[in-house]
Amino acid sequence: MQKNSSARRTPRRALVYIAAPALAAGALASMQSASAAPVAAACPAPAAAIGLSTGWKLQLPTPNSSGSPQEIKQPALSTYDKAPWFTTTSGCDAILMRAAVNGATTSNTGYPRSELREMTADGSATTSWSSTKGTHTMVVDEAITHLPASKPHVMAGQIHDETSDVTSFRLEGTSLYVTSYNTTHYKLVTSSYKLGDRFEGKFVAHDGKVDVSYNGTLQATVTAKFGSGYFKAGDYTQANCGNSSPCDNSNYGEVALYGVTVKHT
Repeated sequence: MQKNSSARRTPRRALVYIAAPALAAGALASMQSASAAPVAAACPAPAAAIGLSTGWKLQLPTPNSSGSPQEIKQPALSTYDKAPWFTTTSGCDAILMRAAVNGATTSNTGYPRSELREMTADGSATTSWSSTKGTHTMVVDEAITHLPASKPHVMAGQIHDETSDVTSFRLEGTSLYVTSYNTTHYKLVTSSYKLGDRFEGKFVAHDGKVDVSYNGTLQATVTAKFGSGYFKAGDYTQANCGNSSPCDNSNYGEVALYGVTVKHT
């Protein structure tokens, strides 16, 4: 009886021995398959994605501890990312800059912004220049990608002087304008702008005036004599909770900034 019992146990041991390598091979194949799967590379930080120079600081519609708009300066800006207000596009080739109607604002405006402000070359201090001395140029490569509800207005790229906006690109629905101070419809650039259309905007300040071009064509010359001007680039949403609803983060303006360069001569 003992001999027969031993004979019955032998096949069981053999089955265990055969099955173990099969499981190991299956696990190995699964590991090899997982390791072979492509891994999507992460996009660089927004500033790095477009090669942004150090001569900028960022103002965001998110409040700081005192309730004022948050500011990010260099060197922190070079690696800063705060989705969805300031983040790299999925294509890794632009900065998405967003400001919702309920965002924090500065004391001299009722509108929120996600916007870059020109600084000294090393980013350590604000800078300004005179429109009557030298030539001052900013070129923005951008697309307006979203408009707020009810009041679908966004400014994208501008010159600011000591007290106010001098000139900018302003989109209202499908109509894109060049502005001149409080004249928001100074020059109609196109009445058929489509969200996401990428364009080059250029501002050249010289001899007490500003030449504004769109995709290489001069659109307007704004008379503007000031002593302390500076460039701004990004999204300046022209709506708030008083004139646009819903009053929450889902209601916003947005600009994709592919590049911005500044030159002073």
